[in-house]
Amino acid sequence: GRPVSAKMLVNFTPMETRVALLENGVTQDVYIERAISRSIVGNIYAGKVVRIVPGMQAAFVDIGLERTSFIHVSDIIAGSSGHGREDKSIPAMKIADHLHDGKKIIVQVTRDPLGTKGARVTMQLSVATRYLVLQPHNKHTGVSQRIDKPLEKTRLKQVLAQARASQSMDDSTGFVLRTAAEGIGFEQVSADMRFLYSLWASISRRAKAATTAELLYENLPLHLRAVRDLVRPSVEHILIDNSECLVALQGFCADHVPEVCSLLEHYTGEQPLFELHGVEDGIRGALDRSVELHCGGYLIFDQTEAMTVIDVNTGSFVGKRNQDDALLQTNLEAAEVLARQVRLRNLGGIIIVDFINMEKSDHRRQVHDALKKFMQQDTALGEIAAFSKLGLIEMSRKRTGDSLESLLCEGCSVCHERGVIKTAETVCYEIFRKIMSDARTCKNDKLILRVAESVANRLLNEEATQFFDLQQSVGKIISVQVESSYRQEHFNLMPC
Repeated sequence: GRPVSAKMLVNFTPMETRVALLENGVTQDVYIERAISRSIVGNIYAGKVVRIVPGMQAAFVDIGLERTSFIHVSDIIAGSSGHGREDKSIPAMKIADHLHDGKKIIVQVTRDPLGTKGARVTMQLSVATRYLVLQPHNKHTGVSQRIDKPLEKTRLKQVLAQARASQSMDDSTGFVLRTAAEGIGFEQVSADMRFLYSLWASISRRAKAATTAELLYENLPLHLRAVRDLVRPSVEHILIDNSECLVALQGFCADHVPEVCSLLEHYTGEQPLFELHGVEDGIRGALDRSVELHCGGYLIFDQTEAMTVIDVNTGSFVGKRNQDDALLQTNLEAAEVLARQVRLRNLGGIIIVDFINMEKSDHRRQVHDALKKFMQQDTALGEIAAFSKLGLIEMSRKRTGDSLESLLCEGCSVCHERGVIKTAETVCYEIFRKIMSDARTCKNDKLILRVAESVANRLLNEEATQFFDLQQSVGKIISVQVESSYRQEHFNLMPC
């Protein structure tokens, strides 16, 4: 494909920061952080175990927030660090061997509180700079798996070893070079290493002194995190629409990511930054249930508590001639669009894709390969399974905070979060049953029925005969009153 030209846009207000990543002019990722509800992922807390749940091999930990946080046994350091977890020869750890009620522990948040659930935390701590991650309780030293050139990997391991040797550091600390470290040298690695050591020393001092649940280290705000973690070599410009934010970024970059300084630009145009680059349209589209494809097909996204289901439809009819090829083209386009939408919507957990059924195994292979290729850039991607017997593809994606929909929307009070409302016809039949049951106990001969306009129209037109007959049979006169504030499902039957 053509080389990727990327831009980062930072839209800053005191209430909210929004960062968008564009590749070849198309919005790929949107990150939103509100001052009132900042993400706590990455924060490190001194906590206290309040309850062990042996059945779940987990514990609840008070970290000073409204809801207690949750830790699973797999997130506790046990000499072997987290890396031994997959090794079947290591006997299964029991939570009660490591934690007890009232024990003071240091934990880091890996997932924000979501709905009624508290934050998910781990004892496998880490702090990061642009190039390096320090893992204080893990001796593992390595290079990001996303750097896949063997020669570069070997070179970076040598640079890491040299940097360690040059700074008499204690062996119990692990370091991992991040994806952004590709191509960097000894100076940058050792500078990051020194910074992380002093940061970790100050966190450790605060942890020792802590007597109650308290915050020891707060992750950076979004605009600083974005320039540290999200700027890839393809990013050519970082446009910022706020002068204070620009100054803060210039200072931060000079100290921590000097090579990013030259990319920072102040955007002062008349038109809002996100509107000019089509990001607002992208966000609006990512909140829709359906997404149209150029070929005439469309995707339907259904987000549920357990998983997200994506259905691919042909839309406009595909003729018989070359039907197989037309279905293949629709599925290939769908794979590209859904890979972008999954990132943009920040969908986490299990995702099931129902592509249009294809007879040829070669076509299924092409679609599977295309999906893998388009999802390659997604840092949160877990795995993509092969087509199942029923023609579905399952994939998983790491939950990193709320999805775009749950961040920007709330459940609908009209339909009680069902996504549908009862038809006017259904409401009329509910009213008829209510009249019949109330008629037995109600002494009044006259009743008032208050309803929404759509229901009143139905009662006095299509259902007029039944409505009249019902009044005759229960011996009541019922006058209908339209209430403009009533929703379609809402009605009230009361004595006159």
